[in-house]
Amino acid sequence: MSSSVIELRQIEKQYPGVKSLDRVDFAVRAGEIHALLGENGAGKSTLTRVIGGAVRPDSGSIAYLGKQLSWKNPRQAREAGIHVIHQELALFPELSVAENILVDAQPRNAFGIISDKARHRRAAEILAQLGVDIPTDAYIDELPLADQQMVEIAKALVGDLKLLILDEPTAVISGKEVDLLFENMRRLRAQGVAIVYISHRLEEIFEIADHVTILKDGQVVDSRPVREMTRDEMITSMVGRQLEQIYPPRSESVSRTSKTVLSIRGLAAGPRVRDVSLDVREGEIVGVAGMVGSGRTEIAEVVFGMRDMEKGTIEIDGKLLRHHLPKTAIERGVGFLTENRKEEGLFLNLPITSNIIAPDLGRVTEKGLVIRKKERDIALQQIADFAIAAPSPDVKVGSLSGGNQQKVLFSRWSRISNRLLILDEPTRGVDIGAKVEIYRLVRKLADSGIGVLMISSELPEVVGLSDRVVVMAQGHVMGEVARDDLSEETIMALAVRTVDERGTAKQMDVA
Repeated sequence: MSSSVIELRQIEKQYPGVKSLDRVDFAVRAGEIHALLGENGAGKSTLTRVIGGAVRPDSGSIAYLGKQLSWKNPRQAREAGIHVIHQELALFPELSVAENILVDAQPRNAFGIISDKARHRRAAEILAQLGVDIPTDAYIDELPLADQQMVEIAKALVGDLKLLILDEPTAVISGKEVDLLFENMRRLRAQGVAIVYISHRLEEIFEIADHVTILKDGQVVDSRPVREMTRDEMITSMVGRQLEQIYPPRSESVSRTSKTVLSIRGLAAGPRVRDVSLDVREGEIVGVAGMVGSGRTEIAEVVFGMRDMEKGTIEIDGKLLRHHLPKTAIERGVGFLTENRKEEGLFLNLPITSNIIAPDLGRVTEKGLVIRKKERDIALQQIADFAIAAPSPDVKVGSLSGGNQQKVLFSRWSRISNRLLILDEPTRGVDIGAKVEIYRLVRKLADSGIGVLMISSELPEVVGLSDRVVVMAQGHVMGEVARDDLSEETIMALAVRTVDERGTAKQMDVA
């Protein structure tokens, strides 16, 4: 059995009012992918910052490559072969790929001048090791997120990489991009690199990890080989209670006779939406599944007025929407919770109050002035109704956990989306406990009569929460799966069909 690259014993770290790490033992072996799980606030980030030299523990010991040590700073840890890739990538967007990869190791000639030619050659060699073809002269802000992630991993290969920490690397990628990431993780594992992998997506843990350690309230509550654990055991360890049912029961009142809230016919909009027809009824959660690039998000953007349609019709409660803007959609009772909450959904530097009220300022405005008491009263009620964990409605949204940020968005749109709520990746980047709360919120909104159109890349979520699923590929609807036939296998069978095969796709309308 391979030896430990790093071994932490009885690590403790306390901040004012909270013990972030409580006598934590954690070890990662060479050539091992070690999953680190836990709800937000469980201590995962603090532990990885201790490993990476950004945080000094109050007590405990760290042995790295068999030697006791105490990092003075992150640079010292990097120089020793430890590289941490955070969810927010640490790249310089206005510099080239080569400049980013070799930012700490610029090749110089005999006169000490940086050699641009040698820099691009070395960067290309490192990228070739990862099996990716990214132009070394491209600027970072020109690259898709998946390529940016590969550049971050390439930075780690400049030195003698011993330990790689990946924090939620699949939160912003999916499909083939995830496959490429996992392929490179396996390649590094085969080379003897130790990898710590943090993810909220449990299906990924079973696919890629060798060992799993679970933290709760700063303590290790379980640590063993992945093959010895079940998904239910992982969830129970993380949340500290049995979850007999992650997903709330489906409504029995939705039927063909329920009123149609959203009706789309023959919709085309750009290269990713070519021919889409679907309906959403009152009180119904309709899932939209498909591979990356199938056109799922683009449909949501057209319905909400963020993207123009080329042809087709969209009706809300039987009334056509023509050349509309988000303002028109909101007036019709439509809300849209976008997939990227930090860049498209929230005002991170503004308080919870302002974020909740943002699309509905008219209700708290008199003579052009915002009545702060009205705004605050609404926010306090929403914070209570949606169980948002925050000390005050005046704290900045950016300081909240991912799950609570997402609940702020739900509280915002629930106030004004009285007909249709569109959800694009509603649980992206949140822990399993927050997911369970969000699932209950979605079902509660649907039970109140709101139609829900839910886009998700997580098939267990699509199957567990939807009343009916529309499956897309290449901008077309390939089929519908009714609740009694819902399974990951049935959805995938439709998602991988080609347009030519669409005529034979299995059509299973809701009962």
